[in-house]
Amino acid sequence: MDPIHITGIKELNPEELPLANKLVNEYYEKISRSLHNITSLQVHFKCYNKEGERRKFSIHAKAVAPTQIFVSTKAQDWDLARTMHKCFRDLERRIQHKLRPDPHKPKDYE
Repeated sequence: MDPIHITGIKELNPEELPLANKLVNEYYEKISRSLHNITSLQVHFKCYNKEGERRKFSIHAKAVAPTQIFVSTKAQDWDLARTMHKCFRDLERRIQHKLRPDPHKPKDYE
């Protein structure tokens, strides 16, 4: 089973494909280090204003683990690389926030 699922990749230009694949693979490695038992990473690309000179990108990412699902849907921008970085940084922050230890919970050694 392939751990990375990408949808909407056909909406990107051929010169944008290597950048998108590179960034998805880099962030998959980072996310898999923080989320040790990642099942899959799903990335959805959506382009707006296709007929004009500039296109706006919207990227949604979902990291699936056996116990939880982490979703990032806040990344929208005119630059593909900047949008991807925003999306994956938001996903990393959500994972770190959810997995950090609770300071109010008593520790085993105390």
